[in-house]
Amino acid sequence: MAVHGVSRATQDIDLLTTSRECLRDEFWKPLRDAGMEIDVREGEHDDPLAGAVRIHSATQGTSIDIIIGRSSWQTSITARAQTRDVDGVALPVAEPSDLVLLKLYAGGMQDRWDIAQLLATSTSLANRVDARVTELPQPCQELWNELRALA
Repeated sequence: MAVHGVSRATQDIDLLTTSRECLRDEFWKPLRDAGMEIDVREGEHDDPLAGAVRIHSATQGTSIDIIIGRSSWQTSITARAQTRDVDGVALPVAEPSDLVLLKLYAGGMQDRWDIAQLLATSTSLANRVDARVTELPQPCQELWNELRALA
């Protein structure tokens, strides 16, 4: 959110991948050996996500959440991501319209607030979301129609 000009009280970092390799415990061995706490949670077969991983550093007091998607539209988001500077680190960052798609998919109250804030940053963002929202499940499209009507 901050990369796209929306300030939030939290300083967390959320990452998205569709690589299931992240769900293997041995993948995280080097970070565990370095003292990081790694919590790997694999989703059930009917979960909307393949899983999630939380990386926490007690010494630095920071956490990173890695969301492991399972859908082709999520893979497309990672392919379109542009490299941006995030606190001195070059990271691929989802485009604002793709971030809205992810927020629609999550569908929580904070996500709705985030969408409204993102829409306020650009007059053309809603049109870019319109062009891609059909890739999402029907309930996400319905939520977009509700939010679009309010904007």
